[in-house]
Amino acid sequence: MVKQKEVPTDDRITRRWWLQLITSMVILFLFTQFILHQLISTDVVSGISMAQNFRDGDQVLTLRHGKIAHGSVIIFDAPNDPGTLYIKRVIGLPGDRIQMNQDRLYVNGHLTPEPYLQHYLTGRAFTENFTLKEALGVSQVPAHSYFVLGDNRPVSRDSRRIGFIKQDRIIGTVKMRYWPLNTFQLY
Repeated sequence: MVKQKEVPTDDRITRRWWLQLITSMVILFLFTQFILHQLISTDVVSGISMAQNFRDGDQVLTLRHGKIAHGSVIIFDAPNDPGTLYIKRVIGLPGDRIQMNQDRLYVNGHLTPEPYLQHYLTGRAFTENFTLKEALGVSQVPAHSYFVLGDNRPVSRDSRRIGFIKQDRIIGTVKMRYWPLNTFQLY
């Protein structure tokens, strides 16, 4: 005797399709949430401390746990204002000696170009002269810390005023400005 295979009804096919669709959507949502909370974040620039390179209202994509190097732009929890995020440029890594003299940056005694400041340097003093010893009382950037400056140095609240940024306060490194679209840029 041959048993006939049961043919699924349209109703069972429709239910199975909906179950698969909902399951796929839940998995996609959870995966997206994981990516957004563990690997990347999106942030909105507020203020003028990084103008002209970043303007108030710019939206950026930040890579969490990204490599931090000289010149990296980072987002971090402000040590002087809990709950506020700052965006600044990394000037000094742990162990570095920093000096600014006549708008020239010296890292470990070597003149370091700052091409991101070209539109600021007009012959007038833009950044006051300082050494780490004068500004913060130590001659080197401490371990697990960074020295940061805003690109708009005359108005920026940065390491010269708030001290070194500890590694555990860093949210991530800026990798892309995606809004407004006419200023899209990868970093």
